[in-house]
Amino acid sequence: MSNAISRRDAEDFLIAEAELLDDWKMPEWAKLFTRDAVYEVTSPASATPLEDNPDTSLFLIADRIDRIEGRANRLMKPGTHAEFPRSKTRHLVTNIRVRAGENGEALVRANFAVYRTKEDTTTVYMGEYHYSLVRETDAVKIRRKRCILDINSLHDQGRLTIIL
Repeated sequence: MSNAISRRDAEDFLIAEAELLDDWKMPEWAKLFTRDAVYEVTSPASATPLEDNPDTSLFLIADRIDRIEGRANRLMKPGTHAEFPRSKTRHLVTNIRVRAGENGEALVRANFAVYRTKEDTTTVYMGEYHYSLVRETDAVKIRRKRCILDINSLHDQGRLTIIL
């Protein structure tokens, strides 16, 4: 059996991730990441979001695994006022492309639209995902997830309190 991650494997994985997020299964979502993983959301103001480095550029989110797990656990608590009651979300993933990276990584690029409804207001976050996926034993895992928003600012959305 090949260890390579196919387009179908990547598509199935991204759809399963979206389902976890929409079902508010945040601890399970956090388990999709490798121990050396990063989850990043670039600034909408960035002119070079693919090249930006969180050490030298502004990011909305730049989490390593401890913060990914902490974010997932915090979102599950009723004391998280920004998300209690929880938003209703729908993560739509499309145009999935896969190319081989180094050391068995699959470099995955996909478009997304995340609809969020809270307190009778619906907002849309749209953009592009960039993943580095790896296979650990029989499971596909996220080594890197970078979200690039195709919006000029968070003015209409207010703030980013959900997982993209």
